[in-house]
Amino acid sequence: MPQNSTRCTVKGRLPPSNYLHISCTTLKSRPWDTFREVPEIRDEYTPWKLVKILNFVFLSVATVLVFGLAVCSKTSFLLLVTLSGNANQTVPAEQKPVALLCVSCALVTPTVLLLLKSIWKAAFKSSKLPKKGTAALFLFIEFLVSLGSALLAIVAMPFLDIVTNVMLLNGISIFSTIFQIAAQCTAGNATHSTRKRFLVPSIFAFILIVTGHVLFYVLYFGNGEGTTEMGIWTGLAVAGTILVSLTWWQNYTGLISKNSKYKFLRELSEDLRRSQTVTNIMCSLLRISVTAIVLGAYVHMSERDWTTILSVPPAVRRVVVILIGVQLISSALCHWFAVVACKMHALRRSFMLPLYAASLGVLLLFLTPVFVYFRDNRSNLGAGDGYTFSEYCSQAVHGRNHSLGSGVFQRLVLDVTHNLCNLDLDQPAQIGLLTGSAAAWWLGLVLATAHLWFLNLHRIQRTDDLFVKRIYEGAFLEQSLLLNTRYNITESRKRYYNKQTDRTRLYLCATMWHETYEEMVKIIISMFRLDKYRPKDNNMDPPEGFEAHIHFDDAFKDVPGSQGRHLNEYGTTLFTVLQRVYGIFNEEYDGLFRRPGNIPSQRILKTPYGGRLEVTMPHGNIIVVHFKDRKLIRHKKRWSQIMYMYYLLGWKLTNKFYGKWISRDEESLKKGKEVISEEFENEKHNTHILALDGDTDFHPPAVMLLIDRLNQYPLVGAACGRIHPTGGGPVVWYQKFEYAVSHWLHKTAEHVFGCVLCSPGCFSLFRASALMDDNVMKKYTILPTEARHHIQYDQGEDRWLCTLMLQQGWRVEYNAASDAYTNAPEGFKEFYNQRRRWGPSSLANTMDVLGSSTTIAGRNRSISKLFLLYELFTVASAVLVPATICLMMSAVYLVICFKFKSDTQVTVAALMSVVYALLMLVMVLSIFGSMVRDGTVLAPTSMFLIIVGLMYIVTAGLHPQEFHLVGYGLVYILTIPSAYLLLAIYSIVNMNNVSWGTREGGSSMEAKPAKMKKAKSAIMEFFGQIRCCSRRREADQPESTAVSQDNQQLPQNTVVEDVEMSVEVDRRDEPIAYSETPHQDWISQLQVFTEEMQLEEHNLDMDEWQFWVELQERYLKPLPEDKKKQKEMVEELKELRNKVSFSFFFCNTMWLVATFTLQLMKNTLFISIPKLDNQLQKTGEELRIEPLGFMFLISFSLLVVIQFVAMLYHRIYTIIHYVAFVGTELSKTTGVTRKQKKKKWEHTLYASAV
Repeated sequence: MPQNSTRCTVKGRLPPSNYLHISCTTLKSRPWDTFREVPEIRDEYTPWKLVKILNFVFLSVATVLVFGLAVCSKTSFLLLVTLSGNANQTVPAEQKPVALLCVSCALVTPTVLLLLKSIWKAAFKSSKLPKKGTAALFLFIEFLVSLGSALLAIVAMPFLDIVTNVMLLNGISIFSTIFQIAAQCTAGNATHSTRKRFLVPSIFAFILIVTGHVLFYVLYFGNGEGTTEMGIWTGLAVAGTILVSLTWWQNYTGLISKNSKYKFLRELSEDLRRSQTVTNIMCSLLRISVTAIVLGAYVHMSERDWTTILSVPPAVRRVVVILIGVQLISSALCHWFAVVACKMHALRRSFMLPLYAASLGVLLLFLTPVFVYFRDNRSNLGAGDGYTFSEYCSQAVHGRNHSLGSGVFQRLVLDVTHNLCNLDLDQPAQIGLLTGSAAAWWLGLVLATAHLWFLNLHRIQRTDDLFVKRIYEGAFLEQSLLLNTRYNITESRKRYYNKQTDRTRLYLCATMWHETYEEMVKIIISMFRLDKYRPKDNNMDPPEGFEAHIHFDDAFKDVPGSQGRHLNEYGTTLFTVLQRVYGIFNEEYDGLFRRPGNIPSQRILKTPYGGRLEVTMPHGNIIVVHFKDRKLIRHKKRWSQIMYMYYLLGWKLTNKFYGKWISRDEESLKKGKEVISEEFENEKHNTHILALDGDTDFHPPAVMLLIDRLNQYPLVGAACGRIHPTGGGPVVWYQKFEYAVSHWLHKTAEHVFGCVLCSPGCFSLFRASALMDDNVMKKYTILPTEARHHIQYDQGEDRWLCTLMLQQGWRVEYNAASDAYTNAPEGFKEFYNQRRRWGPSSLANTMDVLGSSTTIAGRNRSISKLFLLYELFTVASAVLVPATICLMMSAVYLVICFKFKSDTQVTVAALMSVVYALLMLVMVLSIFGSMVRDGTVLAPTSMFLIIVGLMYIVTAGLHPQEFHLVGYGLVYILTIPSAYLLLAIYSIVNMNNVSWGTREGGSSMEAKPAKMKKAKSAIMEFFGQIRCCSRRREADQPESTAVSQDNQQLPQNTVVEDVEMSVEVDRRDEPIAYSETPHQDWISQLQVFTEEMQLEEHNLDMDEWQFWVELQERYLKPLPEDKKKQKEMVEELKELRNKVSFSFFFCNTMWLVATFTLQLMKNTLFISIPKLDNQLQKTGEELRIEPLGFMFLISFSLLVVIQFVAMLYHRIYTIIHYVAFVGTELSKTTGVTRKQKKKKWEHTLYASAV
């Protein structure tokens, strides 16, 4: 074989799961060594066939439910209207006020619900008063609407036939058609063809509705006897429909005001939007009052007595109660499912079509039994075809022929038939008028809402963006849902999607330090996946795609004799990963061989902070690796975040618009200010930063689901996903269940009742406008000057950043369908040190939020006083947990933590954890034993254990892909004392230790010799070294010396106690070899080191160079070591530690003393509960419980129940979002559908493991 020949090895004929490939590569040596160890890494774990089936099932169920519930709502309402008529006999004449009252309840119940919700918002959230003129006009229109609906439903409809009543409600859109015509004529931004397309249906709809009213009036006004009286009811019905059609006037004034010369309309729309809560309260009270007045006046004028309500026969009461119950429940559920259908992007098939068909279904449901009874009566009489409907009315209906039976259903059918008998249906003219009016009204409604077929919706569209008013009308449900949907005809579908989705600018920002080879592979492959999913399109503005930025801390080391600093082992490992992953994603497959694609040359640059590597991925997106030199710029995570925030949002975003602003010409001076300002705000709003850790593994759908949250809800400043810890061993098993419970219950409760307090930095999406807000990004740069600042600022920087955003009024959300995976500590010591950092930081930030409760509740629309009370209770529960377990043992461990070093504390905690786990096992078994011995499960402790256990199992069942985590629940239960008692004490007592706690250590060349470790105890060996199911760790780094944090130079005035924090450095069988000749710097080092990726050195733009120099000088300059100041801060931290520890122990002591005292007084002060057996029968014995512990148990149970209810609510909306995502996600830039993309993604991705 020639020396430079291309060698290709064939893909084996093996099952797809093996994925044994041998790549084609060109090598100059060792043609026989072509075999590789290739781990299997799939693009997507979703079972797409099952997802498609579930998507179809969910949408089909939604369609059926919307149709069925709409039919139930309308049928029950029309039956109540029929029963309130004078001639119907199911409800006796003297008891008609009962039926009328139920009809009124159907009218006002949605209004009452809106009133309660608005009062809640006004009491616990912000609200503004409308202007006097706005309030007067609004109330006048609502008065007309309320009067019209009351006259129509209470006064007029009981005298009309069932066909007319069913279809008359479709005629309440006459003013909507008029407003549509006006809006389309004034919509100057729409094209002529667009106006014509929607204008013609609106005109025809208006003509059809007017025609229906005319035919209806002719039908009843010219019908035999009682012409004058019937003319009054007919006139009231027509007037009522016209007045009711004013309900949705706000749907069109906004569009008209945009292109109107009248400033009044724009101010009116804006004022109503701002004061929506208060106007809803005023409107609700007015509607209830008007309906009550009309009802009272009508009952009085008809000479009926309200006292008859108290003497309603049981049979009548049962019928009426069932009908009104069905009507109210079905109306509310239909409204909810209709909204869900729209959010799932099923506007046409699951919203419009079912609502259109509802009137036809109700009509069929009423007429079918009428004509069946007519046919049966004709058969019973032996009459032929000459038997007319008029004869049937006189014999069977008016005479009430009881031969057909006297059941409730039969009586209701005859009552429905009675009003039809008022018409002479034997005459074709009467039938023609009736059919013509019904068809005209129905077609008019269809044409009046024809624009909905072209309405552009997003996934999980906001309800406020879907509907003009949050209220639905119980009397005419389907019409209100259709006409209340937003009217928007001025924007084409393509422009709409470009504006909302394609203009999103996405930055991926990861922070790295001492990640292993496998961890780097995970995040780099995730970025290349997203590159394949979201390729860059330079033809769009801004370009479609994303940029990935990796900020690598402490990446350099000194090499004796070299001309410049070199990248350390971690930096060169990252470069190796980039090369190999690039080669994998750049492979070309022709069905038989895999050949490497051509990798273009990449850019490498020197920068004021160290260096930069720019890698253009195969689909055009860029990865920028910022190698940071700790001698030139501050290191650690918070300063890396500040670095990319100021670079991306300050330099790249703000600087661009500043350039536009200063370069505008004289003519555009005035106009350009508004245009540039609007563009600047839009870009800030649509620019998102995805914060990542160096070991995060994610898939593209997870990112898109987070983008959906920010795109649809403008006040959402950040959104986080479901974080899954990975690894093996008992410590990881505990964390898996702990993470699951935290996300399942606690995070969902925060999302539903308020907003999430912490969006973790390992996988969270931030909005640029939120980060750039006042007192957020700027305040995030301040140095800690007090002891508590070190705890709040540097120990939990993600939590502090979210606290700053919450205080500015931004909302933080949680999306359970957005999954990300990150490594969890596998050793007991590493786990304790991580939580030692998280615990005090979370407590400090929560207390900061609670301390500013008045300000934050007034500024943040998502946070109420009740939500802050909930958070206060969770904090109190966490603080008092040690006393509820065992404070005596806590005191012993507290003394140990004060007297001994960290390693000893962790060792003792590990030993005590084992002891406590055994005691917990005994306690749980004893509880079950007491259930068997006492023959009851209704003791408070037993009930608490059973209820909490069932809630966890049900919750896991609602997360089917995570149900296996229930198995780790046993480890969680057994380690509760360790996690909630020992870990809490360890975190508080070591609060003065502000070291990072994990991955600590320096570069091998710069590390100072570390102290020798003492021998570990057997317990530490068990928790720290056993890895039952752990992955094998392989890394590209050569062996480096473990160092302690206290032996390193102390940057940023960070105070670290004299605690050795060693790090285990992964080793690889074949360490990376590269030249370290004295004449090399880091650029020549990488250029020699590269195998397939060629690097071209470029110079940084001078303006950007100056930016970095100024940024480092102002915010990121390494701080000089100040021994005196560090010593003072050490003392302040110890003092803070002592105060917090005393408060913590004092509160627990007081709680324990109070509980113990009440137990001693249980014979005189107790709560007595009757003892029940398993059949819920009293045994004659009593359970005596001390009140304090019982109240704590009840409170904690209530907290769990609240979280469980929030989980159910959140789970439903997560399913809605996921179904919408699956049904609508397309590859817009490549034109590849999800199905086609799935086929491409089914190929295995490979990561080299040489």
